[in-house]
Amino acid sequence: MEKRVLVVEDERTIAEAVAARLRAEGFTVEVAGDGPGAVAAARRTPPDAIVLDVMLPGFDGLEVCRRIQAERPVPILMLTARDDETDLLVGLAVGADDYMVKPFSMRELAARVHALLRRAAKGVPVPVGPPTLRFGDLEINQAERRVLRSGVEAHLTPTEFDLLVHLAAHPRTVLPRERLLADVWGWADASGTRTVDSHIKGLRRKLGSDLIRTVHGVGYALEVER
Repeated sequence: MEKRVLVVEDERTIAEAVAARLRAEGFTVEVAGDGPGAVAAARRTPPDAIVLDVMLPGFDGLEVCRRIQAERPVPILMLTARDDETDLLVGLAVGADDYMVKPFSMRELAARVHALLRRAAKGVPVPVGPPTLRFGDLEINQAERRVLRSGVEAHLTPTEFDLLVHLAAHPRTVLPRERLLADVWGWADASGTRTVDSHIKGLRRKLGSDLIRTVHGVGYALEVER
């Protein structure tokens, strides 16, 4: 059965180009041009994935993301014309799985939609090691998908949680961005390393800046006791 993708974009030329590329990839595509139309379309015919612009008439893509994810979780790739870190982190916090900054490659966009659907098809990952991982004041409950630091729960997105678990499976080991893309996102190429950086920033914001070490030009390591 063909997968359904909802494209939400108010710039007609971009919407038509994205829809044409995704149809060429074998997807069934519906297009919405504003916030209310996007929510209505998702309710009428639930999509398997959504390509969602941030700046929309009616209400913005962040609000669209909140409303749709509250009713039925669905993989969302957000598009933004502004390389604004705050917008990106807010988008990830309200339930987006990935983002791209305009202008973007249609080939890469299609690859990312395929990757989102592959990850969604896998379902909840099998726990790595014991059901609960503990490192000092950090506790990761894999069975309940909950994270606490110093007894305070951190509300992570599904992707943030999977990324943290992967880092925790290799404590104090520097994992290259390309490996994280392959293992967590399921991407076969290294075109989305900035996506990893954005999710790391989200983890630091929620868990503290001291938890994850950056090795410039290489990747990241979880700085905890083995």
